[in-house]
Amino acid sequence: MEPTMEQVLNWVKEAALMAQQMRGEDLQVRHKSKADLVTEADTAIEAFMIGKISAHFPDHSVNAEESGQHDGDQEHEWFIDPIDGTLNYAHGLPQYSISVAYACKGELKLGVIANPPMQEYFYAEAGKGSWLNGKPIRVSETQELIDSMLITGFRYHLFDTPRSNINNFIRLSHEVQTIRRLGSAALDLAYVACGRVEGFWEIALNPWDVAAGILLIREAGGTVSTLYGEGHLLKGSVDILAANPVIFPKLQTILHEERSKTL
Repeated sequence: MEPTMEQVLNWVKEAALMAQQMRGEDLQVRHKSKADLVTEADTAIEAFMIGKISAHFPDHSVNAEESGQHDGDQEHEWFIDPIDGTLNYAHGLPQYSISVAYACKGELKLGVIANPPMQEYFYAEAGKGSWLNGKPIRVSETQELIDSMLITGFRYHLFDTPRSNINNFIRLSHEVQTIRRLGSAALDLAYVACGRVEGFWEIALNPWDVAAGILLIREAGGTVSTLYGEGHLLKGSVDILAANPVIFPKLQTILHEERSKTL
């Protein structure tokens, strides 16, 4: 048995309300590492989502940010990021998301990304397009890099290493209109899907960060792949590139050129 979009969207809407309510309370925060936080909302929302999945699909496997891998039928796998952009959330910056995706036999079937502060719900179903609050969305039609806005991010543990992403940022800053760092990879991907930005790339993300966004962009007419054609988008450490189909190969060429300088 597989979930329905209505079912998952309703769960995410409940989770979004939880996030907003808990943010207004005395939020408990702890450090996972020097620059990585977890709040009680992260753990509460993740437990809520896993509880819903377990109640309706007890045999399914789950890959979640805070509690890790929950073993089950690997042909039915869920990806959950309860709060993507926890640093923003903990500081009261209203730029965070909740991301949930479902895959069957390795193929993404459903994806939902909520932006609770803006009450925006991005969702996609394989073969049925991408939507924002009931309206269909498409990637942008921008064709030139100089007219493009991009988003990226920087992983703290990669600073001062060849994989820092800083050289990519500097190079592309000379090629495009502007680049933003907003702090929620899932929401960044949703913004590509709805055409607010032309592209997004980042290094060393996790499957739960990107799963829902990958489906959103593909169903909205965009292109997504691993950054250098290596690895996997739904396993291990994820290097990702996503953009509208005209901008994508232009970004890919530049990013490959920059990588070759470090090899």
